[in-house]
Amino acid sequence: MDDQYRFPLTNFMPKEKFERIKDFSKNLETPCLILDLDVIKSNYEALRQNLPFAKIFYAVKANPNDEVVALLRDLGSNFDVATRYELDQLLRLGVSPDRMSFGNTIKKEKDIAYFYEKGVRLYVTDSISDLDKISRAAPGCKVFFRLLTEGLGADWPLSKKFGCHPDLARQLIKTAVRFGLEPYGISFHPGSQQRDIGQWSTSLTQVGQLWRWAKEEAHVELKMINMGGGFPANYVEPTDNLQMYAEDIRRFLDNTFKSDWPPEIIIEPGRSMAGDAGVIVAEIVNIAKKSVHDRYPWVFLDIGKFGGLIETLDEAIKYPIYFEGEGKAQEIIIAGPTCDSMDILYEKWTYTMPDKAKIGDRVYILTTGAYTQSYSSIYFNGFPPLSAHILK
Repeated sequence: MDDQYRFPLTNFMPKEKFERIKDFSKNLETPCLILDLDVIKSNYEALRQNLPFAKIFYAVKANPNDEVVALLRDLGSNFDVATRYELDQLLRLGVSPDRMSFGNTIKKEKDIAYFYEKGVRLYVTDSISDLDKISRAAPGCKVFFRLLTEGLGADWPLSKKFGCHPDLARQLIKTAVRFGLEPYGISFHPGSQQRDIGQWSTSLTQVGQLWRWAKEEAHVELKMINMGGGFPANYVEPTDNLQMYAEDIRRFLDNTFKSDWPPEIIIEPGRSMAGDAGVIVAEIVNIAKKSVHDRYPWVFLDIGKFGGLIETLDEAIKYPIYFEGEGKAQEIIIAGPTCDSMDILYEKWTYTMPDKAKIGDRVYILTTGAYTQSYSSIYFNGFPPLSAHILK
């Protein structure tokens, strides 16, 4: 089967694992997500080994499956929480509030109060108005200030909407003191699936300048740097390995802070923790051409943008996709099943399938453990949200 593809299956998982997933899912209704908890455990341990100086705050939004969260809870992870609904889930699963941060800069005052009531004491902010809400609803708490980043080099940038410029961050630090809050640290996010390791250097340079300003001019002793996520999963376009990321980030920290590193460093992995752990099993619904002279057939799957593959928007995330069947490789356009014309997954990027593939054949979309089920819509066209199963 590997001969059909530009990117061999063994680049993404052992063939034995692939066959195991096929066998496990053969009687399951498609589309569905298969999750391998062993991969998540391995990814967690790799982060601990390569970045031993960093506290891990798993980004729950990436994959909030109860069994995923429970595994990470037992491994000792902390958690980056975006909403009161994620908070309730974590509390239900026995995660103590001192292992959480409220990591969303966009939050209602009543939700801040709810987090405070439940015992969470660490909050992110990037605006005066948000800081004002925190001061009223979570008095005396620790706050950290998110910087605006460009996200250059990231497949899924997180620029513009989140963070603030350093000049505003300086105001926020001073205002936090005036509001009776504890200015605790600085955060940034280099962009999701960041393939340019140099972006950590750029952000840490800004952090270092702000850190020294806080100490020397605002007389504030910051204690923490939150470097967000950005570590990659194993999609079609290659990245450096985690060890190389870790070595460079350690060097960037040394260059910025010399021997006087901040006492606490946080990372918020989501994609790199859960992405490689998932395979979506789908089915070919139709194969068609738009004219007799069309070069590429359209292949319609029973999953699309609204079923969990929204990160194919602008073909940003390129998942490894494998088809059943034999034959020569033919180039195709891949689309989803819904009545929305934007539900096209890949039209510009070249994917292939065996020319003998047929309607009803199964399709395996790899590296789909992160930002798939949690992104799937609620009954658009009546389609239910993407189901998930733990590989046994």
